[in-house]
Amino acid sequence: MRHGDKINNLSRTTAHRKALLGNLANALLVNKRIVTTLAKAKASRVYVEPLITKTKKNDSKEQISHNHRLVFSQLQNKEAVKELFTVIAPKVAGRLGGYTSIIKLGKRVGDNAETALIELVDFNEIYGKGTEKAAATTSKRTRRAGGGKKKAEVKEEAAPETPAVAEAAPEAEPEKKAE
Repeated sequence: MRHGDKINNLSRTTAHRKALLGNLANALLVNKRIVTTLAKAKASRVYVEPLITKTKKNDSKEQISHNHRLVFSQLQNKEAVKELFTVIAPKVAGRLGGYTSIIKLGKRVGDNAETALIELVDFNEIYGKGTEKAAATTSKRTRRAGGGKKKAEVKEEAAPETPAVAEAAPEAEPEKKAE
């Protein structure tokens, strides 16, 4: 029975699995996207996203250096850690989570394994252009009620504009009759 066993072992020993996930994370952080099997992509998402979250906690110099050490202990690659803290962290600063995206690519020819593309969401040029503007204009969204106040303010702002347009229209009509 596998009650409560949530980790995907990927048919590997613990040391082999940690090395594999570390190497996948290094490749993803340096290249911004990689193609791998679907199971490895899902396992590496669980491994990479907490590392990216650690880059956002910048309360003090001690906290920053501590997070550098924690991330380096996982990745064991100076270039990947430097890329993560200098290039990736500023781009994902406004994002609350979901830093990676997995896109299924189909089955591989040799062994019929499902392949997938895992990429960092903020580094996709194709569908990332529209999200930058939306992220800049929207604030943090919550599930709480209270949106009615904003809707009422919008209706009040829209209501004075429509009578002004209606008043301008009758003035234009008498000029046409005079001609």
